[in-house]
Amino acid sequence: MSSLKEAGTWTVVWIVLAVVFGVGMWNFAGGGPMGEFFAGYITEKSLSVDNLFVFVLIMAKFAVPSQYQQRVLMVGVLVALVLRAGFIAADAAIISAFSWVFYIFGAFLIWTAWKLVQDARKHDHEEEYQENELLKLAEQRFGVADRYHGTKLFVTENGRRVMTPMLVVMLAIGSTDVLFALASIPAIYGLTQDPYIVFTANAFALMGLGQLYFLIGGLLKKLVHLSYGLSIILGFIGVKLLLHALHESGVHVPEISFPFSLGFIVLVLTVTTLTSLRASKKQAVAEAG
Repeated sequence: MSSLKEAGTWTVVWIVLAVVFGVGMWNFAGGGPMGEFFAGYITEKSLSVDNLFVFVLIMAKFAVPSQYQQRVLMVGVLVALVLRAGFIAADAAIISAFSWVFYIFGAFLIWTAWKLVQDARKHDHEEEYQENELLKLAEQRFGVADRYHGTKLFVTENGRRVMTPMLVVMLAIGSTDVLFALASIPAIYGLTQDPYIVFTANAFALMGLGQLYFLIGGLLKKLVHLSYGLSIILGFIGVKLLLHALHESGVHVPEISFPFSLGFIVLVLTVTTLTSLRASKKQAVAEAG
């Protein structure tokens, strides 16, 4: 990425395209699908911003040269999009065959919300990135070169073909996003059961993530309450899924409407952002004093 201006321009472009797509859904499918898309898009975009915290740690751990960071993020996002498409298709098939799966999704999201709060209290974003087991197995199986070799993914050292740090970083970002998808895909299915809307909301949320990384890299550290806000949103969607599952089972319980869901998500994110910036400003003043 050549400049912050370029990163900002492309970030705005992707957001505008998402808005245009959502408005287009209103023209062709009505206000309901449009509301579902925007609720899903905002939720997925917020969760993807949380992913950026981990991406920053990955880039630091593997000392990725600045000239390669854009390529790493682009490939990582494309891999994540393909893998998420698989998750979305699998979840759609499961949902159509077993409506009770909403109980599992709801309970899982509530547990994930609780886990996010626990991680936030431990300040996990400030800790060093820990490789997952899949990545460790790949490194043990193929071996890793001791330095970057441009954009090459494999090189031959001492007669043995080994991975380069470039491939390891790409695998780290891709596999990490899969772990995030385990929570984000059920979350968006709590807002809409249309696989097309689920996929397009995910696609628009992921596109431009690389540019967003460079644009708000410094701002990420100031969003100290983001994990709390996301935990509230995931918990809210988890409750919504449980109510929906009960309703599908014939239990007369109130269901949460999509307009209310969208308004609630926007309100939580707005409050979280404002309180985060205020807390960061107070901390900066205290450190300066």
